[in-house]
Amino acid sequence: MSDELIILISLVIFAYLTGSVSAAIITCKVMGLPDPRTQGSNNPGATNVMRIGGKKPAAITLTGDMLKGLIPVLIARLFSGDELTLALVAVAAFLGHLYPLFFGFKGGKGVATSLGAIAGVSWPVALVMILTWLIMAYGFKISSMAALVASALSPFYFWCFSGSLTYMIMGTFIAILLIWRHRGNIKRLLEGTEK
Repeated sequence: MSDELIILISLVIFAYLTGSVSAAIITCKVMGLPDPRTQGSNNPGATNVMRIGGKKPAAITLTGDMLKGLIPVLIARLFSGDELTLALVAVAAFLGHLYPLFFGFKGGKGVATSLGAIAGVSWPVALVMILTWLIMAYGFKISSMAALVASALSPFYFWCFSGSLTYMIMGTFIAILLIWRHRGNIKRLLEGTEK
């Protein structure tokens, strides 16, 4: 096995394990709040933490979720600038959040972690995704719809800023999984009952 392959495998494993650390569960435990998996939407994410405990724990959760996507990709950049390496590490961190090893493979929906990972790959794409989210959230007042639209447009944004087929495939894969994880939200959007 080559040194490059060993490094790649190590980076991917590290990214997955980092993604598996639940900022929502840890934040709620430290701040004396109920387990987010048992309250509100039962989703260990920043939005549900805000329902349970307010803005401060939600902000901590959001920051933690973004960092666990961002940090593994930045570390991967120290070892390799290869597009495939960065894309695989980003996806591994994202999958860690969705299916965390440390929490029975039952994680959050992945919006913040995917954004952090994408920021590590291409900060201009992440910036435009944030702007898309803000515009959609301001216009429609529905966070889940804003996140889904921003994510769905990420492959196009990658094409605009990098022209990288690898990054476009990565963005498409992440967007498909985000849509799948938000299928309950989508159903409520279609029914007109989404908050």
